[in-house]
Amino acid sequence: MTSGNSAPGAPSPGAEPRPEGGLPRVAFAVVTSAWALALISLGILVAGRPPVDENLLFYVVDATDACVYGTVAAVTLARRRHPVGWILALTAVGGGVAALSYAWTVLTIRHPDLPAPEWALQLQGQAWVPGTIALMCVLPYLVRERRLTPVAGAGLIVGLAITAVLTWWSFARSDWDFRLMFALTVVGGTLAALEVGWRRLRGPAAERIGLGWLALGTGIMTATFVPLTRNDGFDLPLWFTPTLHLASQAFFPAAILVVVLRQRLWGMDLAISRTALASTLTVGLVAIYVAVTAAVTAALPWDGAAQVMAAAAVAVAVQPSRLWLNRRVHRLVYGTGVEPDSALRGLGSSLGAGTVEDLLTGLTANVAAALRLESVTLLLDGTPAAATGTPTGPPLIVPLVRGDDVIAELAVTAPPGETLDGRARRALDDLVPLITTGVALARSSADLAEARDRLASVRLEERRVLRRELHDGLGPALAGIRLGLQGARNLLTRDPVQAETLLAALQDELDGRVEDVRALSRSLLPPTLDTAGLGPALDELAARHRAGGLAVEVDCAAADLRGDLAAAVYGIAVEAMMNVARHSRARSARVEVRAEGAELVVRVDDDGRGLAPDAPPGVGTRSMRERAEEQGGSVRIGALPTGGTRVEARLPVPTGVRT
Repeated sequence: MTSGNSAPGAPSPGAEPRPEGGLPRVAFAVVTSAWALALISLGILVAGRPPVDENLLFYVVDATDACVYGTVAAVTLARRRHPVGWILALTAVGGGVAALSYAWTVLTIRHPDLPAPEWALQLQGQAWVPGTIALMCVLPYLVRERRLTPVAGAGLIVGLAITAVLTWWSFARSDWDFRLMFALTVVGGTLAALEVGWRRLRGPAAERIGLGWLALGTGIMTATFVPLTRNDGFDLPLWFTPTLHLASQAFFPAAILVVVLRQRLWGMDLAISRTALASTLTVGLVAIYVAVTAAVTAALPWDGAAQVMAAAAVAVAVQPSRLWLNRRVHRLVYGTGVEPDSALRGLGSSLGAGTVEDLLTGLTANVAAALRLESVTLLLDGTPAAATGTPTGPPLIVPLVRGDDVIAELAVTAPPGETLDGRARRALDDLVPLITTGVALARSSADLAEARDRLASVRLEERRVLRRELHDGLGPALAGIRLGLQGARNLLTRDPVQAETLLAALQDELDGRVEDVRALSRSLLPPTLDTAGLGPALDELAARHRAGGLAVEVDCAAADLRGDLAAAVYGIAVEAMMNVARHSRARSARVEVRAEGAELVVRVDDDGRGLAPDAPPGVGTRSMRERAEEQGGSVRIGALPTGGTRVEARLPVPTGVRT
């Protein structure tokens, strides 16, 4: 995916994005410089052996900024030329320079003979300013894909102005008021956090992903400057403010990555481990939790029984917050898949869907929501049957196994910028049995609906056969008999002999029609099939065809077979023999029924003229296939090597049915 620039003046949505590559050499220089500054400063600091005080803790903050933001800046700049990458780089290098300045100051105190230019020693309070202030007051407005709104544009101008003024103030004046500087920083950071939070609530749905965490990260960073706006620091412990700064620097870069990578902003296509993301966010939150806990504990009475009460108050007040934050982090990364009850409730609701399509679509949608996946596609026989989301990368294929058979496959992709690590796979594996059950239920419902449709089709076809026989055969014959009776009535007085002859002919015609009705009845379901079984019923069928001049031989090894399976076998044999009698011009035929393994095989052979290659399937052929499919079997029609045609049906024999 390639996206347009998100800086002010970026193309509007829908416009063709401008191709902009990254700066891999610059990215390498930034990350190398930032880490080198941090490591060199650490070596100098060890040699200087500084006292453990607030300044040392702020050094840790500056060195951490250099390493963390240097890495994030390199990831960004290597793939995209964007102001966010430059701000991150400025923060990293500024933090490294500030850390190096502090370390050198400590070393010169221990070794006064070393050079100690005033400008170099002052950098510890100046170098971090432009990058850190821009990080809070400018960067949040730029983490977007679309053009800036008027409100965002105004906020960005305010943030740039605050950054520029404070940068100039810190470098150009020695009498600057730090409290005013920090107050302006709090104002700019608060405005930026509110704008990101507004986008999270009111922006386009696709662009809200991760903005809650960016707003929280900006707010936390802003909050770390609030104690610095007062001389007394709200009477907090000296270590509290730098510790809170350090915690925010662990959380804020991860929040930026959440937005950039999950939305694939600016064409960033990088996958990171979900575990790494969860760990980074959790470390930041836990550090904040520790700092707040310590501050609350320090503010409470701490002697005797009051000590126990203070500890209890901290545990009651802070522990639920820590657990809530921890759940939020893991839900952000893994979804409700880490909460089995919520995930199972969501999937269970899908099983109550009305249609098969709704059931399968509901399954994929709930799996995607439960595990916070980019896309979930259900594959039946390799063909997508339901899908949620659109994959933008290669999917992970998970087989759905029932018994020894793979009944379906699930193709899943992680959100952009993430990989499915071990924890996500385990959560998916925990849900697979319920998904498999849902798919099996859907397939059973589909099979039942298909069988119902086939049954309705067979019944409709049988009705059509009855209508044709009655309309084309029995109906005209009865009409003819009625006319004949009227003629005989007219001849009774004038020519009794002729009338008697006509009545005898009408009686023969009526006997023939009665036999036709009996034959039709027997072809549908003869009484012999229920009373004597399949063998005698086939013998009666053969006898009727022999009476018509067709020699028929029956070999039935399942003579006592009854029930639906016997009715299906008999129906197939009737249709096959009817085709032989009507179309094949055969002189003889053979009906064979026997068990072969777990199948019942029905063969009807004739010595007729065979089946034309281009002959369309008729009513009888369709009826045979439908009867076989009702039993889970099949019908094959082909030519015999010696001439003639073979109809062969193979029907599974249910367990416990005698053949």
